Amino acid sequence: MIFYPQERLGLFIDGSNLYAAARALSFDIDYRQLYELFASKGRLIRAMYYTALTEDQEYSPIRPLVDWLDYNGYTMITKPTKEFTDTATGRRKIKGNMDIELAIDVMEMSNHLDHIVLFSGDGDFRRLVEAVQRKGVRVTAVSTMRSHPPMVADELRRQADNFIDLRDIQSEICRHPGSRQDHPDPHPDLAVEEIEDVEDDSETPKAPANRKSA
Repeated sequence: MIFYPQERLGLFIDGSNLYAAARALSFDIDYRQLYELFASKGRLIRAMYYTALTEDQEYSPIRPLVDWLDYNGYTMITKPTKEFTDTATGRRKIKGNMDIELAIDVMEMSNHLDHIVLFSGDGDFRRLVEAVQRKGVRVTAVSTMRSHPPMVADELRRQADNFIDLRDIQSEICRHPGSRQDHPDPHPDLAVEEIEDVEDDSETPKAPANRKSA
């Protein structure tokens, strides 16, 4: 990893994408260790975490993790999911895409950062990475190529200044079986299986994202 001690760092975490990449490598992330790892690499200005929440349920499986992150150094960006029925399969699905919120925050904060760490493998972020690089900001993408299939788009990996494979830092950020439970399970399977990270192309206006900073 190429970091400089005086760099102003910003972490931008696509929650569902990072969870899927870690799950593809068969490990769970310890978010306290992840925070401390990157805080040791420079001057950590913000750690932003993006996720959609199912608000119409009495209990959301991901809510305990969201609350823990909110109280432990992360800035939470959330918005309600939208339910729809897939006409091709008849299956109930839930839309929960946070790409726009993440992209806007990266652009707004890029003037105050020297190095952006993007936890996502989504190729749609390639143009975003290119845009902030033109402003003199370095970008590191974090995902994995060692899953089957790879979780990072080739165009994003090529555009980023650096790429960190989750496998290479797994020992530093993974939750070990039997270790003290500092925070709830990340993205319980129930939530992930039901939420589809897809574009919302309906004409219904999106609910505004909810911003909470610890």
